[in-house]
Amino acid sequence: MRIILVTGPGGAGRTTLAAATALAEAQAQAQAQAGRQVLLVSEDADPMEGVKLLRPRPGDDFRREFLALQARSSAALDLLGTAPFEDAELTELPGSRQFALLRALRDAAAGDHELAVVDLPPLPEALALLALPGQLRRYLRRLLPPERQAARALRPMLAQLAGVPMPAQWLYETTARWEAELAAVQAVVEDPDTTVRLVLEPGPGAARALRTARLGLAVQRLALDAVVANRILPAASEDPWLAGLTAEQHRHLAELRTATTGELYELPHLGRAPRGAEDLVLLSPVRTEKTVPVPEWAVEDRREEDGVLVWHIPLPGAVKEELSLVRRGDELLLTAGAFRRGVPLPGALRRCTVTGAGLVDGDLRVRFTPDPGLWPRTP
Repeated sequence: MRIILVTGPGGAGRTTLAAATALAEAQAQAQAQAGRQVLLVSEDADPMEGVKLLRPRPGDDFRREFLALQARSSAALDLLGTAPFEDAELTELPGSRQFALLRALRDAAAGDHELAVVDLPPLPEALALLALPGQLRRYLRRLLPPERQAARALRPMLAQLAGVPMPAQWLYETTARWEAELAAVQAVVEDPDTTVRLVLEPGPGAARALRTARLGLAVQRLALDAVVANRILPAASEDPWLAGLTAEQHRHLAELRTATTGELYELPHLGRAPRGAEDLVLLSPVRTEKTVPVPEWAVEDRREEDGVLVWHIPLPGAVKEELSLVRRGDELLLTAGAFRRGVPLPGALRRCTVTGAGLVDGDLRVRFTPDPGLWPRTP
C-alpha cells in the first residue's frame, strides 16, 4: 500500500492538492476496474465520489484515550479520593490534534486501500509531527527501559512501606502500550512506500521552504517524492501589473526548477478558488508513483586505505555552520539547522571512536576509527 503525505507552507494549497491527488487516483482505479478504494485523510477536505474520507477527530480521540487511562487508574485514584471526570467535562489539550492525526495515519495503513493520501499540517508542524513517534519512543526507552520492569517484583514490599499500592506495574504496562502504538506509527512513516509531497506557491519564500523540507526529511530519512508548484499564472498578459507579477513568479519558479532533484509538477492558477471535482481534476498531478528513493545512510569501509570507517549521511541543503554532532554511548546526536535527531549507531561503528567529520555537497561524512580494544583481531 502506498501512502502520500502532502504538506507545504500555510496557504499554498496542500489540502486542495491532497484532494486532487486522491480523486485522480480513484478515477484511475475505477477505469482499471481494480476495485480497491482510495483513502483521503483530512480534517478539511470535502467528500468526493469514489474516495473514502477519514477525518481525524482530536476531541473525540482525546476524550476516549483520557477516559480509558482514567479507568485503568481507578484503583489508585479511589485511594486518593479523586473525583473522576465525565465525558461531557473534557476538552482537548494542546497536542491532541497531532496524536489524532498519527492514529489516523496508523489506521489508514491498516486498511485495504490501493493508496492513502494524507493532508498534513503546514510544513514546520508536519516535520515535527513525522519526527514525533521516534522521539517519544527514544524518551520512553531512556526513562523507562524494559529491563527495569524487574522492579515490579518489589511492588508488594514497597506498597507495605508506603501504605498505598505502588503503580510500578501499571506504569510499565502503560509504557508498553504506548511503545507498541508509537512503533506502529513510526513503521508507517518510515515505510519505503510512504513518501512526502511538497506543495509550494512560487514566491520569495518558496526556495527556502524547499530547502527546509529537504533537510528536515533527510534528517528523518524520509523520501520527498515530488514538488508541486501551485497557482502558476499564465505567462502572457497585456496588463502591465499582471505581467510584472507573473514575471516575478516565474523567476521564483525557475529557482525551484534548479533546486528540485526529483519530479516538479507545475499546476495552473484557475483564476478562482477550486470548485467541485471538475476543478480538482485540472489540479491533479500526472503521476503518484515514488520517484526519489529513501535516503541511504551507508557505511564505507576505508580501513585498508585510511584506517577508518566513514558513515555517509545525506543532508541536502545543510550548512556547515548549522551542523553539530555529539556521541552519546551508542547514539549519535545529529543537529542540522532547526532539526535534531538521536540516531542509533550501526553495530560496527559502536566499537569505534569518532575522529572527524566533513560536509561535501550535502553529504555529511563522519569518520570512525576502530577501537583496538573492542575490534576483532585479524590473524
